Amino acid sequence: MAASVAVNQSTAPGAAAKGAVSIRNVTKVYDPEGVNVMAVDDCSMEIAAGEVCMVVGPSGCGKTTLLNAIAGFHSITAGEIHLDGELLCGPDKPLAEQGADRVVVFQNGALFPWKTLRDNVAYGPLVRGQLSKRDALDKAAQMLADVGLAEFAEKYPGEVSSGMARRAEIVRALINDPKVLLLDEPYRAMDELTKSIMHEALLEMYDRTRVTMFFITHDLEEAIFLGDRVVVMTTRPCRTKKIVDVNIPRPRDYHLLSSEAFRLLVEEASEAVHEEALKAFTAGERELA
Repeated sequence: MAASVAVNQSTAPGAAAKGAVSIRNVTKVYDPEGVNVMAVDDCSMEIAAGEVCMVVGPSGCGKTTLLNAIAGFHSITAGEIHLDGELLCGPDKPLAEQGADRVVVFQNGALFPWKTLRDNVAYGPLVRGQLSKRDALDKAAQMLADVGLAEFAEKYPGEVSSGMARRAEIVRALINDPKVLLLDEPYRAMDELTKSIMHEALLEMYDRTRVTMFFITHDLEEAIFLGDRVVVMTTRPCRTKKIVDVNIPRPRDYHLLSSEAFRLLVEEASEAVHEEALKAFTAGERELA
């Protein structure tokens, strides 16, 4: 049985008092055409409220399955997931209800191309009836201004850069005041320069909101730069292999990338990640044989 791993139980000063995620002995078995495929096996971790939890592991290891279970997109086969002490899913409730308290940012952009950035950001509060149209649009405009997009608020997604569109998409998630922001490799397709700018923009948003983040990535430097801790997962089935504490103060900026502390943390995580990547590659070779 995999050991439960506590992930950063002490949040930063001013951290949110909401968004604590407890994943307890979760297993997920898919059954395509009657062939059982175990994606997640007895996986446990505790994510503190206000933490940035970075999750890395080989492709196809089950990271996204775990994220989708938290979001309420996929059921679980066994175990439990709790949010702030309330059961999301478990033995008698295998599929969590979807809700605005858990918002997902996917790899591919999901902005409505026929709406301006401001209308996209205001969409959630309007649909749920939380704000009047005027208040929702005003709040959207302010939040876009906070991330440097004031002059692009009336532009359409196709009229701005991919980085601007992705920034607006994260703002659209944050306007709902979620307890947890679930990010599935949101910067994967970006070039390194754009990605570095997006990292700093995300950290600025985090410094304002202290929202809990469950962030999946394959990029170790990204994981160390953004995270409070990095959770390295095994190749499928997904279990927790190693936790890397990122004991670097916030706020952070790009100067961190050239520091000795940063280099040592990347080295610490690299060995565990490489070991699992090699296992995944070897397993793939056997499947093809």
